[in-house]
Amino acid sequence: MGLGDLVQKAVYLGIGVASYAGEKATEKLGELRSQVQQLADEMVERGEMTSEEARRFVDDMVNKAQQPSVESPSSTQPTEPRRIEIITDDEEPVQKAPTDVDQMRQQVMDLQEELKRLRRDNP
Repeated sequence: MGLGDLVQKAVYLGIGVASYAGEKATEKLGELRSQVQQLADEMVERGEMTSEEARRFVDDMVNKAQQPSVESPSSTQPTEPRRIEIITDDEEPVQKAPTDVDQMRQQVMDLQEELKRLRRDNP
């Protein structure tokens, strides 16, 4: 096998890998569009957004997925997660806003119920 054959095989390998990567990217993008469309349809069905907003949402998500990700130098450094304190009804909060805390608790409980329902519906 000569040097020319080796170079030719390397070029063919590169073309094959690029073609395979393109096919996989197209396949994954199709899957993403399908999943986002399903989520948008569910949100329209529940009245959380209009069909026009759902269409824009799907288009935006697919466009974001197609854009190459650019990481800033600071994003590569590990950061400590934010601490979140959940106070039950038994405990008294240190500072309590009159209605904001109660509304936030209700939103958290609603989101937890929604998450449970989604997990049941989509095993």
